[in-house]
Amino acid sequence: MSAGQVRRWESGALAHGAADPFGQGPLPWLRTDPQYADTSGQGVPWYVDLEASSGKAPRKRSPGPCTADDVRGQIKGFASKGAVAPGEAVDFRITVTPPQEFTVDVYRIGHYDGDGAAQVTASPRLAGIAQQPPLTAGRTVSCHHWWQSWRLQVPPSWRPGAYVAVLTSADGYRSHVPFTVRDFTGPTADLLLLLPDVTWQAYNLYPEDGRTGASLYHAWDTEGRLLGEEEAATTVSFDRPYAGAGLPLHIGHAYDFIRFAERYGYDLAYADARDLHAGRIDPTRHRGLVFPGHDEYWSVPMRRAAEAARAAGTSLVFLSANTMYWQVELGPSPAGEQDRLLSCRKRRGDGRTTALWRDRGEPEQLLLGVQYAGRVPRPSPLVVRNADHWLWEDSGAAEGEAIPGLVAGEADRYFPRTPLPDFTERVLLAHSPYDTGDGRRAHQETSLYRAPSGAYVFASGTFAWSPALDRPGHVDSRIQRATANLLDRICKRD
Repeated sequence: MSAGQVRRWESGALAHGAADPFGQGPLPWLRTDPQYADTSGQGVPWYVDLEASSGKAPRKRSPGPCTADDVRGQIKGFASKGAVAPGEAVDFRITVTPPQEFTVDVYRIGHYDGDGAAQVTASPRLAGIAQQPPLTAGRTVSCHHWWQSWRLQVPPSWRPGAYVAVLTSADGYRSHVPFTVRDFTGPTADLLLLLPDVTWQAYNLYPEDGRTGASLYHAWDTEGRLLGEEEAATTVSFDRPYAGAGLPLHIGHAYDFIRFAERYGYDLAYADARDLHAGRIDPTRHRGLVFPGHDEYWSVPMRRAAEAARAAGTSLVFLSANTMYWQVELGPSPAGEQDRLLSCRKRRGDGRTTALWRDRGEPEQLLLGVQYAGRVPRPSPLVVRNADHWLWEDSGAAEGEAIPGLVAGEADRYFPRTPLPDFTERVLLAHSPYDTGDGRRAHQETSLYRAPSGAYVFASGTFAWSPALDRPGHVDSRIQRATANLLDRICKRD
């Protein structure tokens, strides 16, 4: 590498295993001069802490925050729990380099009249410390030894939802920590949104520093070169920040669906994939389970829970592609905290199969109705099929119509030689040709079937479905209407 070259990790580009043409999406709190209400109801700019209401002079930071990185680690953090209930506490472990004061602003993701999020609380100025370097065991990186920096006691009044803690250092660097507020004891909701935190962690390369970071896709050699899956981690820890800006790869897909669903008043509950794994979810409390984004890594308990939901008549909605591809295991942290380590064996050896679900005799098509076909190097049109079906009703989509850019990232299709699930009705709602990276012609398909229990199972078969719901520059009214038709049918089903 010449002196003029820039290492990939220094460029700020995330290294990952799947192309996502949509990125993380808009971050509403990065707008100019956002404000929140202090205890007196007065509007306060983001750069003022809550002490401002006591008459102390506001302390401005540098104009506009800069994104922290993993090379210098200006400010990074993670949450002790991925999901908490109202009334419970979530602890944040944060490192600040060099040591200095920092603040935490907490936002809830939603429509909010087009803002995309609303600030719900903020910390006082906190004393930051430079935590010890991450611990490594083989390729596994963990920060479980970091000291607690701030405890957030979630008020009982907070609504369940997807939340983001925005960390900002005194010298103007910013990072993020996502977490979920969920309530399994409150009123039932029509739809339960499941955030794919297991898949998020599989892609997490923290620290993306050219030395120690590792995901299930990549690691580094001693020269700072990025290695592939053969040299990647087989076990990764939830006890560490997310790489780069602190937001997981693909998280924007979930946010796109949330904004859409809350805008149109759907009755939503929230949980994460580890709740599904741990058996904390009763699917009979909901008419449908929604998997809003890339959800590639599933444990056996996760799949059995989804199968049980289908058998009980609870519908399943998969809004991305490449779902349930790898089989994983979740284990305790060194401190004994459950489900803090994620393991997946991708390499072949000793005559054993890999952890692909299809290699282990349970192809994903048995639940989804379609399964992963491959990457889509360039966005291609989604070609409507069976346009007279109720899903396309009032969408304006015609038979054979090509909706631009709706097949992107990765794609699923029906495999004729692979078994199908039991069904009473089944239809393919799109059949979309595209060119693979090596010039072959392939196709994507969108699937819907009805199980004998009466549950619907929908699989979009593309990364582009959720962004078409509420992503600026990607919204498509036909996909919005089709999704509304699906959710309305599920929510109103007897």
